[in-house]
Amino acid sequence: MVKSDKIRIMIVDDHPLLREGVCAVIATQADLDMVAEAETGEQALALYEAHRPDIVLMDLQMPGMGGVAAIEALRKSHPSSRIVVLTTYAGDAQAMRALRAGAAGYLLKSSMRKELMDTIRSVHAGGKYLSSEVATGIALHVTEDMLSRREAEVLTLAAAGNSNRQIAVRLGLSEDTIKGYMKVIYSKLGAADRTHAVTIAARRGIIEL
Repeated sequence: MVKSDKIRIMIVDDHPLLREGVCAVIATQADLDMVAEAETGEQALALYEAHRPDIVLMDLQMPGMGGVAAIEALRKSHPSSRIVVLTTYAGDAQAMRALRAGAAGYLLKSSMRKELMDTIRSVHAGGKYLSSEVATGIALHVTEDMLSRREAEVLTLAAAGNSNRQIAVRLGLSEDTIKGYMKVIYSKLGAADRTHAVTIAARRGIIEL
C-alpha cells in the first residue's frame, strides 16, 4: 500500500451509476483519492483489509450483508475506521442503528452534491456529521420508546398482510398476546390503526417494506 497525503476513500454501494458519480466528483478534489469500490458489505470487508482507506462511504440497503452489519463488522475488526453512511433513507430509527453500529457520519444522497466533500473532510479530522433532516428526526423522537425487536417483528408481519391469528401461529404465541403487542405498538408510534402504524414505522426506518 502506497502512502499518500490524500484522504483515501472507499465507496460501498450496489448501484454502479452512484459509485461512478461519486468517483467522478472525488477525482476533481486535490486532497481526495478514491482507492476502492465495493458492491456489497462482504466485498467491503475484504477491500478494507487490502486498501485500509481513511474514509468509507457506506450505503445501507445492499444485497447480502447490509450496511449496518458491515459497519459493525468493520468497527469490530478496525475500531479506528471512519465510516460515513450514504443513504436515501432519512428515518430516525435507521440513522440511530447506523450510529450505534459505529458510523461517524450520516448523509442523505439528496444532499451529497452540497455536503459530501465537507462531510468527508470533517469526519477524517475526527468530527461527526448528520444531515440536518436526519438530526431533526432524531431530536423529534429522542424521548419516545423505540419498538422492541419483537414488536418490530410483529409489525413487519402485519405489514405483510398477516392477521393477528396468522402472526400468532408464525411466532408460536397466542392471539391475545399479539393483540397486546399491537396495542403497545400503536401507543409507542402514536398510531390510530394498523395501516397508520405500518406507515409511520416504514417512514422512520423501524421496519422495511
